[in-house]
Parts: sequence; C-alpha cells; structure tokens
Amino acid sequence: MSLWRRTPDIDGLNATLKNTIGEQLDIRFESFDDESITASMVVDSRTHQPYGLLHGGASVVLAETLGSTASYQCIDVEKFYCVGLEVNANHLRAVRSGRVTAVARAVHLGRSTHVWDIRLTTEEGKTSCISRLTVAVVALGSELPK
Repeated sequence: MSLWRRTPDIDGLNATLKNTIGEQLDIRFESFDDESITASMVVDSRTHQPYGLLHGGASVVLAETLGSTASYQCIDVEKFYCVGLEVNANHLRAVRSGRVTAVARAVHLGRSTHVWDIRLTTEEGKTSCISRLTVAVVALGSELPK
C-alpha cells in the first residue's frame, strides 16, 4: 500500500522548483515508489564550500526540499500545509563533483508531524549524508508562532 495521498507527478514537482533555491542548485525530482521519493542535486561550484567539497548546507537544502515535498504529497492540501520544523544532517563522506542522489522514506506520518529519513549517496552508491527532517502539518488558516 502506498503512503501517498496523491500520486507524485515528477514533471509537476520539478516545475515547482522554478525560481527557487532548488532551481539554483539544479535539484531534480527523479522517481518515487510506494515507500519513497528520490531527487538529485549537482555537485559543482554552485554547491561547493571554499575547499571544493559539497557544502553541508547544500546537502541540507536537498534533504529539506525532498522531505517537505514528500510530506505535501501525503496531506489533504485543501485542509493543511507543511512546514519544516527541524532538520539535522550527518555528513559522512566528502563529495567533489557529479550528482548526489537523495531518497526520502517516512519514519512517522502523524496527524500533526511527519518525520523523514533522507539518505544522500554519491554516483558510486556511497552514503555521503544522512538527514532527518521533521515537518509540521498545519491547518490552513492557522498562524505559525511568531
């Protein structure tokens, strides 16, 4: 049984990245199955830190983009919206070039929070980052705390 409330439309999801940080970092939604969604991001001067390695913050942008989008596919968008509540990342391996691929899998899909495990791997299939994202599911019309 699929976790998706709406079947992800890869072309539509990629279109949502226009004029966002996702477009700047060349993030691309790639695929999905019943239990996960996958995206990738370029590793080049756009995503490097000063020493020519993938910037940890860029990895977090990919993780949060993927996890937040996954949550959005799991909610009733006529009643709710999603916002990132907390994200962490463990950077395990340096990456200098190519693309990293991230796969998001649900850990918890509750009424008011979702938790995602997001694993980034190199083109050689080696894990470069493990991230966990908590997303708040908020009723439309509700204000976020100021």
